Amino acid sequence: MPFIDTDIEGLKVFEPKVWGDERGYFYESYNYNTFKSAGIDAQFVQDNQARSVFGVLRGLHYQVPPFAQAKLVRVIEGEVLDVVVDIREDSPTYGKTYSILLSAENKKQLFVPRGFAHGYVVLSETAEFFYKCDNFYSKESEGSILYNDPTLNIDWKINLDEAILSEKDKINSLFGEHRKS
Repeated sequence: MPFIDTDIEGLKVFEPKVWGDERGYFYESYNYNTFKSAGIDAQFVQDNQARSVFGVLRGLHYQVPPFAQAKLVRVIEGEVLDVVVDIREDSPTYGKTYSILLSAENKKQLFVPRGFAHGYVVLSETAEFFYKCDNFYSKESEGSILYNDPTLNIDWKINLDEAILSEKDKINSLFGEHRKS
């Protein structure tokens, strides 16, 4: 199976089989049957893509029910540190963080179930970030957690004084004070 379970229930790393030769490479980035056989039965309804420069830090964002979203995230160009936080209050790993290097070179993808805050920081000169969502975006249902929350103590792998943030991400809620519904 091309899936690696993490120590957080439902959070899986997907490492696709890549065929390459002198012409380049080919791989199947998503196949419903492959994902379903791994226990991922998400019906993706929306694709999003973002281009950013080194140091751009986006997150930690999430959607509350009824617009909570599962995501399948990957990098098409460049390299990012992808970070998630389990915000499922009934989970034994509530408040636990997980980070992974996603890049165009390693072609790894991360399946993020509903109930997680998500963010990433660009580690290369530029990066193209792509993700599938199993629910539609709703501005009224968005929530966010402060990227440098001292309780979470996330190592973003860059000097945070150099991070490029949106005005909104500079004033997100602390973990534990974040929106729950």
